[in-house]
Amino acid sequence: MNQTMITAAATLGQLQKQMDIISNNIANIDTNGYKGRDATFADLLVQQFDNQPDQTKEVGRNTPYGIRIGAGAKIAQSQLDESQGAVKQTNRPLDVSFTKENQYLKVLNDQNGQNSICYTRDGNLSVSPVGKNELMLVNSSGLPILDENNKVITFQDNVKDYTITEQGQFKVNSVNGQTTSFNLGVVTADKPQFLEQAGDNLLDVPSQFSANPAGIIKEMTGPLRAQVSMQQGALESSNVDMGKEMTDLLNAQRSYQFQSRAITLSDQMAGLVNSLR
Repeated sequence: MNQTMITAAATLGQLQKQMDIISNNIANIDTNGYKGRDATFADLLVQQFDNQPDQTKEVGRNTPYGIRIGAGAKIAQSQLDESQGAVKQTNRPLDVSFTKENQYLKVLNDQNGQNSICYTRDGNLSVSPVGKNELMLVNSSGLPILDENNKVITFQDNVKDYTITEQGQFKVNSVNGQTTSFNLGVVTADKPQFLEQAGDNLLDVPSQFSANPAGIIKEMTGPLRAQVSMQQGALESSNVDMGKEMTDLLNAQRSYQFQSRAITLSDQMAGLVNSLR
């Protein structure tokens, strides 16, 4: 196998990952609060041959010295697009949309039998019975929504209506006139590129940072609650642009075909060389 085939094969694998990212974006174009990802590429290690040891003979050269042979490309980063999606009105009391970027609700997720805190911008909330005359606030997948103290939000089922304030205070108004209030658990992602997909439209802090996620996320508690911005009766749409994704997919497919063709031509050239007598 010559260098051309090795380079093309390495790049093929990275192009396949890019197409997987694009396909995932397209599949979630109608998912509430979904944030698309954009793959960026970087060169792999380059092999350099210094064919001219006397650089005084290269005076006036505008390109770097030597001859460099690349080894393909790799995905340097799968960048999370944090731009705000379109807000659509639903007039449903348990629907809520963030109106600022980088803010997320806290969700209690069950991963392999262990509870962990994940984050989502999907504000399609509902209630689920958890005991006699008791309800729990959950997301669209049935996972518990947490308050600012990482406690599950539960309340009595004698509910008249719900109110969610702009600063993320969840109020349960009962039929007897009493009101129970909870501060929804909200965080701001200071370094959203560190967040990983955890399934079910959730994001999670990588395991190596889970013990101390303070540098990646910031708890919106105390005076920081004033910075929380929500809108009741609305949902944030996905920020995926179908036109852009289809263009990126076509470019990736053409690059994939080009690399495949390079392998075919290299194989044909090797066959010709081996057939020489």
